[in-house]
Amino acid sequence: MRTGERNTFDSVVGRAAALLGAFDARHLSMGISELSRRSGLPKSTTARLAAELTTHGFLERTEGTDLKLGTKLFELGELASRQRKLREVALPYMADLRQVSRQTVHLAVLVDTDVMYVEIVRSRDAPRMPSEVGGRLPAHAAGVGKALLAFSDEATVQAVIDRGLPAVGPRTITAPGLLLRELRRIRESGIAYESEESAHGVGCAASPILGPDGHPVAAMSISGWSGTLDLRRVGPAVKTAALALSRDLQLRGPARAPSWAVARP
Repeated sequence: MRTGERNTFDSVVGRAAALLGAFDARHLSMGISELSRRSGLPKSTTARLAAELTTHGFLERTEGTDLKLGTKLFELGELASRQRKLREVALPYMADLRQVSRQTVHLAVLVDTDVMYVEIVRSRDAPRMPSEVGGRLPAHAAGVGKALLAFSDEATVQAVIDRGLPAVGPRTITAPGLLLRELRRIRESGIAYESEESAHGVGCAASPILGPDGHPVAAMSISGWSGTLDLRRVGPAVKTAALALSRDLQLRGPARAPSWAVARP
């Protein structure tokens, strides 16, 4: 362990963090003994934990017996970098939508068969929504999820169906045939509407943010209480903002659906 640092190792996460933190620019690969010394962990614990981290791709074996950081860490770093860029570019558009609608604006991406919220811009005039940054919902049960699925490939949609379509809200679509018809409608209009599918009383209008290949990078929505939100009015506003954001992202660099956002069968 580095001089001056302390780690109580009172959890698996703490021990894994100590082990991974032993690597730096001068220590790109190490054997178990060196890893144990630098992390402050017992050698037996280091060996066991290193084996588990290697199995999951966080560490890799060199041509010898040493260990180095694995590609899984770089994939996660790329994920964080892309999300940061997406959020930075999207925030002005989200702020405009909040000002126009006085409602909550969401930005979400597809992760396996769920949607994950990467940014939320809340309005003081809007009711408090149950969504949180980093929170997830099954893709079929949210407006942003349906917007993403409508422009995804068949394998992604089929993975969602194969997982099952559980009811999340009072009006969640749970029949595969109905979901497929809904996705076709969304693809034609470019707008996904939701009414109490993700939670009681919640409504939203969502639209996809597309890369140059036509595949979805993310989705954006305006959300509020279904009894007071005029979905037919806010829908075109979300679509216009999503189209502008799609063009903006493409001008700033390659925009494509990242590998981690593809549903796995």
